[in-house]
Amino acid sequence: MAPSFLRQLNGERAVVFLYVVQILFSTPLSLLPEAFSFSLLSLFALSVEISADDASNPLAIFFRTRPGASSGVLLGAVTLPGLLVSKLVQTLRGKTLNEVGIEEFEYLKLQYWAASSSCVAVLIFLALVCQRQGKSTTPICSFTNRNPVYSSICIILLVGSGMVSLSGKIYGGWSPVFLISLWVLGHGWAAVALIQKILKTFPACASIGESLLVTTGLVIYFGDMMAYTTSKITNLASSKALFIQNGISRSEISTIIQGMVFGLLVFPVFYKYILRMWENYVSLESNADLGNHDMRRSLVFYALLTFMLVVIVPSWMQFVHTFHMHPFLWVIDFVLSEPLKRLTLCAYWLAIISVSVRRFYSISKNSKTERILLRKYYHLMAVAIFVPALIFQPKFLDLSFGAALAVFLLLEIIRIWKIWPLGHLVHQFMNAFTDHRDSDLLVVSHFSLLLGCAIPIWLSSGYTDRPLAPFAGILSLGIGDTMASMVGHKYGVLRWSKSGKKTIEGTAAGITSVLVACFVLLPLLAATALVFIDSSSDHQWAAGGLHSTARQCLHTFDFLQPALSVKCNNIATCTKCVFTILTSYSYIPYRWFCPSFLPCT
Repeated sequence: MAPSFLRQLNGERAVVFLYVVQILFSTPLSLLPEAFSFSLLSLFALSVEISADDASNPLAIFFRTRPGASSGVLLGAVTLPGLLVSKLVQTLRGKTLNEVGIEEFEYLKLQYWAASSSCVAVLIFLALVCQRQGKSTTPICSFTNRNPVYSSICIILLVGSGMVSLSGKIYGGWSPVFLISLWVLGHGWAAVALIQKILKTFPACASIGESLLVTTGLVIYFGDMMAYTTSKITNLASSKALFIQNGISRSEISTIIQGMVFGLLVFPVFYKYILRMWENYVSLESNADLGNHDMRRSLVFYALLTFMLVVIVPSWMQFVHTFHMHPFLWVIDFVLSEPLKRLTLCAYWLAIISVSVRRFYSISKNSKTERILLRKYYHLMAVAIFVPALIFQPKFLDLSFGAALAVFLLLEIIRIWKIWPLGHLVHQFMNAFTDHRDSDLLVVSHFSLLLGCAIPIWLSSGYTDRPLAPFAGILSLGIGDTMASMVGHKYGVLRWSKSGKKTIEGTAAGITSVLVACFVLLPLLAATALVFIDSSSDHQWAAGGLHSTARQCLHTFDFLQPALSVKCNNIATCTKCVFTILTSYSYIPYRWFCPSFLPCT
């Protein structure tokens, strides 16, 4: 059994295994239920991935996944739960220092168990699909498929770990624990329904792992939104349950971003329903009216979009958070509160974007430069845009990321629905930068870059003792990934595998560039007082930023994962930054890494 298991541990799985081990090694005993459940989840995901990647490819029979991509089930399943475990470790440090309240810590635990429930439910669904569609030929897969006791034991242990973790005194007995458990399990049901909808609505656009990662993220994000709304409706009369309301308190910026993203994601469903009702009452007299029909359809689109973004979404924002004015007016007031700094920054962004987009679009039309390299120029542009703002205007950058995400979502909706007059123009522009990992139906590369840079910053908006953690996405995507691609393409000779295109030279260039960037950033952070020395710490956090830099040596795994992957796909791009955050958040004392010299990165 053991030799058979080791034969299944390819390069990508080995790197993910190292991540999991590092997270488990960093977790204190007080988070033992979470660490234990995370290890079980990883093993369960590995067994499902081996079954999914079998020669018969049972999941590809049931779903139309992106051609040429591996399933990525393991990576998609461990990413978000692993991130939340790492965030729990960091929050526990803050709670010990009285920087974080018990309510926030306990609510973060709920989010971890909701994420685990979502992943486990989807894994069970995928395992049943594998078992129904075809029998595996490898020994370990046969063991998994023919012995449902194996999966049952994993599920029972996971549920038991969750009950132990949620049975704290803060909940005031087993009755609240039971209700909270139902809420957590509801995430699993929603995840199974959503991943089927995603894979069927967007065929051949994503791998199973990519769909699982997106599904889990959406379920957790909007589950949090529902809890936020429910806490305002019920007002939570029980004093024992007030931790929920306190634990999910939000700033104005996070409330605006959450409302806008939710509104734009549900808008296509709303628009499709209204459009069907309208078309039932409006009939076309002749084919000559097709142009007018498209124009009328576009007018309906813009009218409904305006109603959604001006009335419905702001109404929810004002309900869950105390805004003393319309949220859009609050945004204007926020920007004008420091007009010189923020308007100057906006002008700087517009100048870089306008010059870069014109230049890169011209190159894409008139040169033979490979598109994957051309897209890396946008990664460098992201560094030039985000780094100054993150150092000098982090709150404004938070809001700007939300605005950019809303614009990207809106443009993609317009492109997919072919809304006049922008639909064709947006599609033509996007098509200049797509490659085999995108499709005509769905273009996601720009979302990967934006979210890769934004998520570490959003997650670091609260308590953080790792000043370099917000730069995780910018470093790995904007600098490391770009240098790895350029150096590997021009000078790469030694390949990681015979079937892959990733080279050792490119990987080394990516790691080295991140190291150099970290050492360049540290003086800038020190100059802006973002790096501090905590002399009272028993573990010598060494100015916070230095310790965070020492943790950057684990960035090596960021570039080994896509390099050793059989088929590098968009999930590698999305999760590079996420795994970078894991290394930044996890707890290993500074002296273990750098006993006698400066950080190794």
